[in-house]
Amino acid sequence: MIQRQQTLWLLLSTVAAILSFKFPFVTGKEMINNQLSDKVADAGSNFPLLVLTGSSIILSAVIIFLFKNRKMQMQLCLLGLLLSVLIVIIYIVQMNKLIKPTLALYCILPFAVVAGYFMAFRNIRKDEKLIKTLDKLR
Repeated sequence: MIQRQQTLWLLLSTVAAILSFKFPFVTGKEMINNQLSDKVADAGSNFPLLVLTGSSIILSAVIIFLFKNRKMQMQLCLLGLLLSVLIVIIYIVQMNKLIKPTLALYCILPFAVVAGYFMAFRNIRKDEKLIKTLDKLR
């Protein structure tokens, strides 16, 4: 299970999503009651990001253990990919609401989640094609 490439990519997605709770995506100023206050956007900064990032963590952990059912693994990988793209879109919307936003170094974490899901899907599909060609030889 761990020797498969897609497992490593899914672990990357899981770790990056967990780290996005601790490290900010963007910092900036926000206008509240005619006063500027500091705002930090991370995975726990609002409810939709909290729910979507938490579900992404759970989904990537579940996908790792579905190694015997590659078709289900591919479908869930696509779902995780869509979910992580939605997370990035929400981060960008949050960034556009801020006054003088500054991207943090850790803004790469949500993109690492997207890349991890994409690469895992690619490797799962490659395994599925390999199995189909081996079945043809029998």
